[in-house]
Amino acid sequence: MRGSATDSTSVPGNRQLRRAAVPLASAALLLPLLGAAPAQSTTDSSAGRLQQAFATASDEYHVPQSVLLAVSYLQSRWDWHGGAPSVTGGYGPMHLTDARTAIATTEHYAEGTEDARGDGARSAVHPRIDVPAESAVPARLKTLARAARLTGLPAGRLRTDPAANVTGGAALLAAAQKELGEPLSTDPADWYGAVARFSGADDTATAAAYANDVYDVLHTGEERTTDDGQLVALAAEPGLAPDTAQLERTGLRTLSADGTECPRSVSCEAVWAPYAQFGNNDYGNHDLGDRPVSQRIRYIVIHDTEGTWDGVLHLIQDPTYVSWNYTIRSTDGLIAQHVKAKDVAWHAGNWYVNAASIGIEHEGFLANPDAWYTEAMYRSSARLVKYLSRTYGIPLDRQHILGHDNVPGPTTSVIPAMHTDPGPYWDWRHYFQLLGHPFKRTAGKRSGLVTILPDYASNQPEYTGCTTSGAPCTAHGSSEVRLYADHDTSAPLIKDVGLGKDPTIDVNDLSSRVATGQQYAVADRWGDWTAIWYLGQKAWFRNPSDEPVAVPAKGLVITPRDGLASIPVYGRAYPEKEAYPAGVPAQSVVPLPYTIPAGQKYVVGDEVPGEYYYSVTFTTDSHRVVLGKDLYYEIQYGHRVGFVRAADVTLQGSAG
Repeated sequence: MRGSATDSTSVPGNRQLRRAAVPLASAALLLPLLGAAPAQSTTDSSAGRLQQAFATASDEYHVPQSVLLAVSYLQSRWDWHGGAPSVTGGYGPMHLTDARTAIATTEHYAEGTEDARGDGARSAVHPRIDVPAESAVPARLKTLARAARLTGLPAGRLRTDPAANVTGGAALLAAAQKELGEPLSTDPADWYGAVARFSGADDTATAAAYANDVYDVLHTGEERTTDDGQLVALAAEPGLAPDTAQLERTGLRTLSADGTECPRSVSCEAVWAPYAQFGNNDYGNHDLGDRPVSQRIRYIVIHDTEGTWDGVLHLIQDPTYVSWNYTIRSTDGLIAQHVKAKDVAWHAGNWYVNAASIGIEHEGFLANPDAWYTEAMYRSSARLVKYLSRTYGIPLDRQHILGHDNVPGPTTSVIPAMHTDPGPYWDWRHYFQLLGHPFKRTAGKRSGLVTILPDYASNQPEYTGCTTSGAPCTAHGSSEVRLYADHDTSAPLIKDVGLGKDPTIDVNDLSSRVATGQQYAVADRWGDWTAIWYLGQKAWFRNPSDEPVAVPAKGLVITPRDGLASIPVYGRAYPEKEAYPAGVPAQSVVPLPYTIPAGQKYVVGDEVPGEYYYSVTFTTDSHRVVLGKDLYYEIQYGHRVGFVRAADVTLQGSAG
């Protein structure tokens, strides 16, 4: 849900990730885990420190080392993030939470001037939001203070020392085990209840889903190099059978999931958004529909909330507010559904996209500019998206799984107000691996298309504006790659004429950025540089063969048909005037301030009909789905997608 292009106080959080040479944990530490040390060597004196921290904490608090490792993996994938907190104020490998200073000062749908509904046929909704009091921060967001009390270690050290952070996590797990009346067993199977309690969930379904994920990590094992260059390993225990009966003794509530549309593999509760009439013939906070019978659901839009879970769930139940379909909690992956898939939520700022999409919010707010997302939330979100993809036939690609920052402004005047979440620090590469559709090379090296695919940790573009306008953000891994007007980093950045200002490297400025998974037609090559067609221009990015940030791809492209010097680009695919029946005002089909000159090519995401859902009254008797004869192609035009009329273009393959 984050940041309008003009609001530096609500920008995506910048997270600290450093890619170092891959070190090796010491053979002595890895032998109990792997049976043998990997055949690698290193001179890095830090090698094995994190692995040793897990062993030391395990001995001190009598928590099985494998349980500590698996819990930490689900929280942080063992990354340290340079000591920076997560989007919910969680620190370190164990994600110990300290959200006292992490209350957002703004909220996604109240910031900037974007109309979340995005339909000029109805008045815009711009709600006012009150910041929650510090006392409203729930216990699950204050675990670091309890860890400090249990260990006697200063809170500051738990935030800044990875070994101390692991110790704090071990103390919390041991305390949970004792509170359940269970012994401090050496058998990982005996810790199911404590793991469930560690999640912070207050219901059995969410706690169980979290614990099951931890034991899945135990079953399969994991090994990876962390963001500070340490190799950490956890041996697989495929025969481990946890004592799931312990869940009954946790005292957690039973989740109300009546009527929710979620897969069985996640925990899901119902917190329904009200469809209510109020004021002067006004209503909120979504529209009733009949999807997919009346309209195909084509897109899933990924947001983040810029607000706490409890505050967001309060807002979604306000009929004067706006809406989205689901929210996912950061600490444990709990999903709440608010709007049925058949109905149309107000979330993307573009009515055409809203009417054809499902919006998913991910809990997050700025603790400081170095925020990161938990593995628990990534996994829960991926399971939900896979379920929605299967149910509604939504392709798992970046033309249909959009960030809010990929949704186009429906008209020229609103382009500068469109939001930029989830931002450059959302790990699209990892997310699509969890979706089971990893991005990869699909063509030969001279293909006419590329898929943007940088290594997240080592790809660290410079950004400004995370804290104050113009101030540098901390170096951090990113899903995005910067574009230049020539094959030189000193060349001007690519300009987006729709934004009406010169391009910058501000974290919210999308003018000259491409993101992981997006596909573009190749315009030129020069040494280590590749040029693509982007916003009607030739845009260059550095793409060396030894460290590529894009890979060859295949697919379909459009180009202006013969005889046309250029063609317009649209922010919505609305029907022609003649398609509207009596009683339904015809919506203007006005192009954006963008064109595609002859000879340029853009990757096609989908062929879509001209379609408009007329829904401006509380009663549904006047609602209509208007279908036109005009067809459009959705294309990857800039950082955002766009639409072109099929009659204006020629469809081609990607070879050549």
